[in-house]
Amino acid sequence: MKTTRAAFVPLLTAACLLAALAGPGSAQRQPRRAPDVVQSSEIYDTCKTLASAEFAGRLTGHQGYAAAAQWAAGRFKAWKMKPAFGRDNYLQGFPAPYTLVDEADMTLLFPGKADDGAETIEEVKLEAGRDFLPLLFTDSGRNEAEVVFAGWGISAPELGYDDYAGLEVKDRFVLCFRGTPDPADLRFEDHDQHRVRMKTARDKGALGVVYIYPEVSANPNGDRLPNFTPAEISEKTADLLFKEKDLTADQVKKSLFAYKRPLSMTLSARMRYGVVARHFPAGVGYNVVGWIEGRDPSLRNECVIFGAHLDHCGRHMGLLFPGADDNASGSATVMEIARAFARSGRKPRRSVVFVLFGGEEMGLLGSKHFADNLPSRFKTVAAMFNFDMTGAGDGAFCGVSAEPAAVKEAIEAANRQVNIVRGVRIIRRVGVRSSDFAPFFLKGIPVASFASNGPHLAYHQPGDTIYRINPDIMADIARVAFRAGLRLADL
Repeated sequence: MKTTRAAFVPLLTAACLLAALAGPGSAQRQPRRAPDVVQSSEIYDTCKTLASAEFAGRLTGHQGYAAAAQWAAGRFKAWKMKPAFGRDNYLQGFPAPYTLVDEADMTLLFPGKADDGAETIEEVKLEAGRDFLPLLFTDSGRNEAEVVFAGWGISAPELGYDDYAGLEVKDRFVLCFRGTPDPADLRFEDHDQHRVRMKTARDKGALGVVYIYPEVSANPNGDRLPNFTPAEISEKTADLLFKEKDLTADQVKKSLFAYKRPLSMTLSARMRYGVVARHFPAGVGYNVVGWIEGRDPSLRNECVIFGAHLDHCGRHMGLLFPGADDNASGSATVMEIARAFARSGRKPRRSVVFVLFGGEEMGLLGSKHFADNLPSRFKTVAAMFNFDMTGAGDGAFCGVSAEPAAVKEAIEAANRQVNIVRGVRIIRRVGVRSSDFAPFFLKGIPVASFASNGPHLAYHQPGDTIYRINPDIMADIARVAFRAGLRLADL
């Protein structure tokens, strides 16, 4: 963890929040029940706009994402949010290389024999978006090669585990699952990062990693490696490859968990895979940031942050990934909270900051950049509220820092008026599958992260459209967070 002053100052603020909440007369300082300034119809319209084809799936670095960021900045300006980066400048730029996949095809080739003994090849052509997808940081290339199965795709001899031991992968496609042999063993955590797994396979001479997922889903979270063409296939497709072993993908995965040792194998099938992709190394992403200044001169340089990632996965091979639930819904929730503050006319003692992050799908690029480069006027972050996939279901869940108790108590008090949060868990650590609260948590800043209870169907698929969104759940989450955030900012 990078050690900065910001890593320590929030702890003092956390203690102050706890003391303020528990101290004498705290009941008099709690805000009166505010009128309902959150509108479900407007939050739905915001989500619908962000998920529209106009913004081309909001891939960070692409012009579609830049247009979405400009649109959101325009809304902040209309609501009289202060710009964070000078006159009329709501945008904080950061490097965001990206890739567009124009074409891709994949065919499985199975050897066999005819009745007369002649060798045959059965070709099974796969459908993009259903049976397979390129990983969205792929290079261009076309190859036909053997397929080898390498368990979790982990080479960690220092931990006594190596899926590649005795396996020849040079000029072959490496088939594997995403995960680790023991999820409870945190020593493997770094090996579960896409970037680590890809580099391991590439360094061993593989043509590409081919993940097995229950369903294929778009994934831009990785680095482009020259002459490396990673992809993913569905479990149903993988069943065709394991059939010669009288196994299914599900059986193989369960065996990996059960035995916790490599079960690597060569397969008789070959894979013909071609992809045409364009890489843009000079891409720029943006965080969209507006704020309301606190009324207390002694506290206005402290802030409560409301944040959500604005980006999604873009448009590739003619397939649009709208990202309505992930995460136009979370962005719409933050924007509605900003509008609620503007409507209410309430200026709490501390400042409140609203951030739409770019690059979450690429590895938390925007939130890491913002946490490391806070606008200079903010000396302390009292709390950070995160919203990721708040659009599907009829309830919500929230993760929250263990300390200070003030954050959890503020959320529970707000929820007693709304009754939408079904459970609150304590966040004690972050892993490789985290969200935008993680960079703040790692700096010692108290965090809370909201999500709806789903089901979150069509995750990272073209079917994640506005038609799956429940406006009332977004509005109720916004109501809870607005009241809780106002309470904390007013302590």
